[in-house]
Amino acid sequence: MTTAPSATTVATIAEAAERTGLTTHTLRYYERDGLMLREIGRSSSGHRLYTEDDLSWVVLLTRLRATGMPIREIREYAALCRAGGGNEQDRLALLRAHRARVLTQLDEVTEHLAAIDGKIDIYLSLTSGRDDGPRESARA
Repeated sequence: MTTAPSATTVATIAEAAERTGLTTHTLRYYERDGLMLREIGRSSSGHRLYTEDDLSWVVLLTRLRATGMPIREIREYAALCRAGGGNEQDRLALLRAHRARVLTQLDEVTEHLAAIDGKIDIYLSLTSGRDDGPRESARA
């Protein structure tokens, strides 16, 4: 289906890839796998045309993936959003469950960082406090 470009069209697929840091292949995959909120518009020649809303959604998808949300859950979340109002409790439950997993991962990474910081402190003391590299303390 060809959709005429609208006033809100901001990017071709190549431009969308550049702006989001994803490949054109990944953007096509997101569309093909039902992860986008709406059908991506097309020019008269059939080229994809992304709106600012499409790009904002892709950024959210990227953040959900980067924090470990499975594609299955992202697909479910996208379907709930596409369905419109009335399912906000379901969306909230899905995001809260993911947030809880992310917080658990964050706690684990913070513990790992503390162990690394401890080793750095040991080696600093063994090398007379000489610090040949940057180290920011991330301890709480």
